[in-house]
Amino acid sequence: MLRVRAIFSKSSIAQRCFSLRSFSYVWLLPFLIVLALYNFSAWAQNAVVLVGSGSSVPAPLYNRWTQEYGKRNAKIQMRYVPIGTSEGIKEISHGASDFGAGESQLTEKERKDGSLIELPVVLIGIVPIYNLPDVHQELRLSGEVLAGIFLGDVKMWNAPQIAKLNPDIILPNLPIQVINRPAGKGSNYVFTEFLSKVSSKFRAQVGVTPSPKWPVGEPAERSSDMADKVKNNPGAIGYVEFQYAVKGGIPRAAVENASGKFVKASTESLAAACQAAEAPRWNNFSASLTNLAGADSFPITSFSWIYLRTPPTDSARAAALGDLLDWIYTDGQQSAVQEGYSALPPELLAAVRKKVKSVQ
Repeated sequence: MLRVRAIFSKSSIAQRCFSLRSFSYVWLLPFLIVLALYNFSAWAQNAVVLVGSGSSVPAPLYNRWTQEYGKRNAKIQMRYVPIGTSEGIKEISHGASDFGAGESQLTEKERKDGSLIELPVVLIGIVPIYNLPDVHQELRLSGEVLAGIFLGDVKMWNAPQIAKLNPDIILPNLPIQVINRPAGKGSNYVFTEFLSKVSSKFRAQVGVTPSPKWPVGEPAERSSDMADKVKNNPGAIGYVEFQYAVKGGIPRAAVENASGKFVKASTESLAAACQAAEAPRWNNFSASLTNLAGADSFPITSFSWIYLRTPPTDSARAAALGDLLDWIYTDGQQSAVQEGYSALPPELLAAVRKKVKSVQ
């Protein structure tokens, strides 16, 4: 008998996503994979299949982990469904998945009601991406200017606010086409947290939330959709995890940090932001990494977290999840680097491993 929890009830991942108006056949594929688990061949009949759900920001990484982890032991497999951070938190809170994943800090209510904890998995950077075909120099943007763009106050690419930051660039007289993310997205949380820290107007009108009420722009459902929309529309601007920009060959702006320096996202600049937040104790697993001090810190840095229920209620699944976590925080970190993400610093990684042992 396949040990897969009955996650296909009314409140399950599958039922929730089938009800989405924007559902497409692309979204159907992950659910067909999960449903297909019921038809494993005889050699896998006793496998434990761990199911996670959440943000599309780390989806390429979890897809890679699914393949690599699955090769280790046929008796433990993993599947990941990218339904958004907020939905992923709901699923793990209801016991409808084995883990969630995303970029939103848990609220005290979520921790208490769902018996949840969050552990950092990798470092991510949310980068402003843009499409200006005739601009080949590196664009600079401040948090104030980004706030103005996403509030609809800065409407043209040659607006004085942008020109002042880029005196050596001939900016086009082109309308800015804003692309944003719909409700429930971890990238929204990180981006709005940064903008709320640097712009009092943005903080008052939108605030820190995974579900902002954007005054302008058109939505892109997934991170890959955001990258495609910006890449294919001259004048567009959006925001996405930086490995999506790198892999897609999409220009990304240098962003002014708290020290007044314009910094682009990189493995080094994300690590610098983490260092500013965590050193010397390296034990704040839910820390905010946006707009921190340090000349080399990228200001829109965040953890991508894994959300877990404690204590576990199923001993077999708990043992399998413990094995997965042990792998994520050893071999899985190297896979993250190979996939274009930034691994946790060694000091933080050691502390997280110790925490994992304590909750198993």
